[in-house]
Amino acid sequence: MTVPEAHAFLTGEGGFFETTTETVLGEEMTVVKNRMANLREMLSASANHGGGSARYYLFDDGRAATFEENIRDAAAVAAALRDFHGVASGDRVAILGANSPEWIQAFWAITSLGAVAVALNGWWTADEIRHGLELTTPRVLIADRRRLERLDRAPRMPVIVVEDDFADLLDYGAAAALPDTPIAEDDPAAILFTSGTTGRAKGAINTHRNFIAYTSCAFMLGARDMIRWPSDDDGPQDPPLRLAASPLFHISGLHAAAITAIASGQGHLWTTGRFDPEKVLRLTEQHRITAWSGVTTQMWRIIEHPHFDRYDTSSVQSIGGGGSVWSPELLRACRVAIPQAKHAVGVGYGLTECSGLATHASDDILAAHPDTVGYPIPTADVAIFDDDDQPLPDGEIGNVCIRGPMVIPGYWDDPEATEETIRPGRWLRTGDFGHMRDGMLFLASRRNDLIIRGGENIYPTEIENRLDEHPDVREVAVIGVDHRELGQEVKAVVVANPGASPDPDALSRWGSETLAAFKVPTHWEIRTDPLPRNASGKILKAVLRGDAENTFIED
Repeated sequence: MTVPEAHAFLTGEGGFFETTTETVLGEEMTVVKNRMANLREMLSASANHGGGSARYYLFDDGRAATFEENIRDAAAVAAALRDFHGVASGDRVAILGANSPEWIQAFWAITSLGAVAVALNGWWTADEIRHGLELTTPRVLIADRRRLERLDRAPRMPVIVVEDDFADLLDYGAAAALPDTPIAEDDPAAILFTSGTTGRAKGAINTHRNFIAYTSCAFMLGARDMIRWPSDDDGPQDPPLRLAASPLFHISGLHAAAITAIASGQGHLWTTGRFDPEKVLRLTEQHRITAWSGVTTQMWRIIEHPHFDRYDTSSVQSIGGGGSVWSPELLRACRVAIPQAKHAVGVGYGLTECSGLATHASDDILAAHPDTVGYPIPTADVAIFDDDDQPLPDGEIGNVCIRGPMVIPGYWDDPEATEETIRPGRWLRTGDFGHMRDGMLFLASRRNDLIIRGGENIYPTEIENRLDEHPDVREVAVIGVDHRELGQEVKAVVVANPGASPDPDALSRWGSETLAAFKVPTHWEIRTDPLPRNASGKILKAVLRGDAENTFIED
């Protein structure tokens, strides 16, 4: 069964995920017919997972909670926030901290009150933290000591220090029930900040509808693969754990792990501290982890770890991720490293503004088209428009645009940015260039990364994919540099594999085998230090161009 056929089977009349057409924020679009109304309803329903006794989360330091315990904790914290701090529907409550049970408990408490969880980036500097607080004006800030120490002056709102005060919230509301405040689908549930690869980070408003749309689509992808590749065995006898190594302030940690687990009943094992690939391997063997998900840099570090073969990774049945485009070379390396993950190497494409997911490519699609990011997920419309918002035909590169119930209503307190990004008809202009072919999306580059050399448009992704296949290259980023006559020329910043010394002339010859002459880099920078990246794994090309500083603090 093909992907379009499986989608039609699942979403057609009487299908498990039957879809219909409804008006969403003034526009007609496709939605799942039978869906939950808000996150609190989803949280309450999680009591059915194993009678509530199934594991929701297990942290690598031993802290854990069942689904039933998580509901109890959320209700307790919600009661304390309401009674001690007056938090009510629509109020913002900011969370600034490392991944922890308290982060998760706070999120479910805030959203259950109908309030808005402001997910501040835990890697930010003091100036960036202040910007996030000033933009969203939260009633309360929940923060851990380490991040509070970055601030040179006290915040202007009450602060709940995780290590000192949070236990009191849990004790206060130990017997409380979940709130019953009315929550509408299009009420804001969270504010997540854009990657900030250029300029100030913007606060993307994620509504309850956006979160529910994401989980519905994630379920459909799982059901689709089960239809296409039925399993002959029953899988692990004990409830399996999936790896969660991404920050909760990002969609890969919040949407894809903390929230999806509540909807599905599949628990996650959370790592703490800086990403440690050997820790992941050790935990995989110890807890029989069934799925790895992360950004490209994390996957490379796991499968290329010098002790990889010392650990039993046979429990891993699926590998996937997002954040940045997975190169064909990484996909091949994952298949070799985890050969039992048959049909389970998948890549999704999305961004914060569409709740993290708009297209998906399963393993067989990637094997045939390694440069695609797949078919649009059910309920998502994906199209290519020119700069005047007019549709372009298949094969023609233009603005990648997305429409559906997963698209955010806009940015917090930023109508100008909202109008620039949410186009007429509620089409989200992603900022990416790409084209459609045979129903699949192929990315070319970020708009800001486009190189124009002598009037020719050059899209870095094509060049990066080619250079990434060279045996001496660990990772590469292609940027434009100013040229007096041509406007720009192509520069490649190459990180060498350990022990390798890539030669620019040899790399040029390698590139010219498949690339037009004007696309082959004329400037080379060979380095051993990793490329600068943000929390979602995207390469900070503005830093490489010298247009910005790398301010991210990973801890």
